[in-house]
Amino acid sequence: MRFFSRLIFPTLLFALSVQAAERAPNVILIVADDLGYSDVGVYGAKGFATPNLDRLAHEGVRFTDFHVAQAVCSASRAAIMTGCYPNRVGIEGAMEPWYKFGIHEKELTMPGMMKQKGYATGMVGKWHLGTPTEFLPTHRGFDEWLGLPYSNDQWPLHPEKPGKFPPLPLYDGDKVINPDVSHRDMEKLTEQYTERAVSFIERNKDRPFFLYVAHTMPHVPLAVSEKFRGTTQRGLYGDAVSEIDWSTGEILSALKKNGLEDDTLIMFMSDNGPWLLFGNHGGSAQPYREGKTTAWEGGTRVPFIARWPGHIPAGSECKEMACAIDLLPTLANLTGAKLPEHKIDGQDIWPLFAGTKDARNPHEAYFFYGVPFGGWTGAELESVRTREWKLVLPHNYRTLGGHKPGMDGWPGEYMKQPVTEPELYSMVSDTEEKHNVAAEHPDLVKKMLEQAEQCLAELGDTTLNRKGTGVREPGRLPE
Repeated sequence: MRFFSRLIFPTLLFALSVQAAERAPNVILIVADDLGYSDVGVYGAKGFATPNLDRLAHEGVRFTDFHVAQAVCSASRAAIMTGCYPNRVGIEGAMEPWYKFGIHEKELTMPGMMKQKGYATGMVGKWHLGTPTEFLPTHRGFDEWLGLPYSNDQWPLHPEKPGKFPPLPLYDGDKVINPDVSHRDMEKLTEQYTERAVSFIERNKDRPFFLYVAHTMPHVPLAVSEKFRGTTQRGLYGDAVSEIDWSTGEILSALKKNGLEDDTLIMFMSDNGPWLLFGNHGGSAQPYREGKTTAWEGGTRVPFIARWPGHIPAGSECKEMACAIDLLPTLANLTGAKLPEHKIDGQDIWPLFAGTKDARNPHEAYFFYGVPFGGWTGAELESVRTREWKLVLPHNYRTLGGHKPGMDGWPGEYMKQPVTEPELYSMVSDTEEKHNVAAEHPDLVKKMLEQAEQCLAELGDTTLNRKGTGVREPGRLPE
């Protein structure tokens, strides 16, 4: 009996140690709103510093060709949460506060997936994926939520109350704790979000957790706490980003304090490119073309940083293309969670995170939809992108066209710019999309147009009145 005990006990200890070493990580996803590609220090920020975000990059991996699925709020977030192109799940463009639909309950969201494996799931910040209570975060996989149901700008007028803005409520779970957030209230949001995020970490330190921090800033109207106001050379925009960097530092400190640094995968990104229409209150996507609402590189290419000590090589850089639709299946791989039975578009890209030698993106191509000119809803296929090439399809896009943008919180005016024929750009030698080489590569253009047609057949296009065979309906309230 003693021999058996001596034999089994070390074996059991070894098994437990292996299990602990392979423990699925805690996951923290931080998303800034309208932050441009070059608005983080390690990506070339000017006029302000981001030491905590830079630290994440120095201790992890920095992606230089990471994209969102669509360069506008709701659609981008739908892709992050479901691993699908947003129009596949019926979410297009930017949802208005009075819309009566949202992500369908049958869609598997990122927090819902994590809950399969016993994760605590918490969110702070902007949701923008359905305003009615039935579609709020606590009904789509999150155990708790403190934040706003939609964007803080409120410019669209309520259709039933001409001249009236809809209220901007602050929620804690399903309960409204502030029915109409004022600009002074907004100045406290980043700090409030941070305090709740730190509290969530401390309350769940003894179990695996998923935390989604969706900052309201630096979306206009900009607001920043007194502690950070006037602290940068980039005005309110730089101040707001600096406060987000501070918030990231507080989260990192909470992980260290609770002994969770080595057990936590933390990721940082933006939901789309900068809103150039607002000039000094918007960000920068330099050196890339255009910004938010467009499928040019400045609209969809965003900063993306990930750190998980011991699993992601410190100070590494990934030049392979990747997309936000890939985050959900990658987390499924890391946590052992089951993917949904219905089709999703993302694929596991963990080898890119881990710096695996010769790792390549598994996608043959990505497809970027945009919002048709003149509105904030709809889904228009605007480009096809591979590692080496980008085909821009005929469409009208928003641009300042060399005109001056707005200043100090007031918007400028977009011009309509047409793309009349397919345009081809090299993503190796011309990432700024200056030289259309379609005439030099007719066979490649033909191939990419065929890829576009396959996408249109499955996902449709509202401007072409095409209904895709693979599009699923969003959840809707009964009429």
